[in-house]
Amino acid sequence: MNRIKWRLVPVYVLLVLLLVISIVPFYLVIVNSTHSSFDIVTKLNLWIGGSLRDNYEKMQSNVNIWNGFKNSLLIAVPFTFFTGYFGAMTAYGFAKYRFKGKKGLYWLVLCSMMIPAQLSIVGFYQLNLKLNLLNSYIPFIFPGIANASAVFFLRGIVEQSIPDSMLEAARMEGATEFRIFNRMILPCIMPGVATMCIFNFVTCWNNYMGPLILITDNKKYTMPVMIAMIKGLYLSNYGAMYLAIAIAVVPIIIVYLFLSKYIINGLTIGSDK
Repeated sequence: MNRIKWRLVPVYVLLVLLLVISIVPFYLVIVNSTHSSFDIVTKLNLWIGGSLRDNYEKMQSNVNIWNGFKNSLLIAVPFTFFTGYFGAMTAYGFAKYRFKGKKGLYWLVLCSMMIPAQLSIVGFYQLNLKLNLLNSYIPFIFPGIANASAVFFLRGIVEQSIPDSMLEAARMEGATEFRIFNRMILPCIMPGVATMCIFNFVTCWNNYMGPLILITDNKKYTMPVMIAMIKGLYLSNYGAMYLAIAIAVVPIIIVYLFLSKYIINGLTIGSDK
């Protein structure tokens, strides 16, 4: 037993080192948000400074960062919900249903993942222009219903974790397909759905190009656009920039901590089975 414990020491050391490497950037962002631009440029700051209030007042003087925070939440939260729910539903259909053209449609979904978003931005802009959806949040929310990466990721989980016998038993009991999905399929694959929700929330929250092109009203700008505006307004005030970045990182950390609980619980349930 002692030999086994000593062999695990390098593993724990490596894990602690990776933890420190992951935390240090967030810590430096928080620390720099409390220092003046002169201190940030001239030295490495490792402790909390006294310029937090000054940085906050300068940041808010021309840019309402909390309005951008609210706008990003109005987009990211429903987008994440649509991606997780409808992505799981589509993955369930591809994994367990048999219909004509199934392979062709699935390959079409996979091919759509290979198209860069920057390549389709012109067509996406023209489409929203014709639909009169410019300067609104609808173009950023409803595309979450058809998320190819979520379908690809969750399809494999459905195939591996949901036996056909369970579905047949539920249908024999008179359960509808919609009830089977909501009461049986979705809870079983919740770890995978939570994982995709984390990735898609981060992607949507950090989306800069889309809101910059489709939104022209300053009051509807999202956090990435607001942070870019701070960078343009305060070329030498790095403290205000770091403070805005620190505020923008908070929701991502909260979402990860909240959904990681479901991932751990799902893995534990799977091991009990």
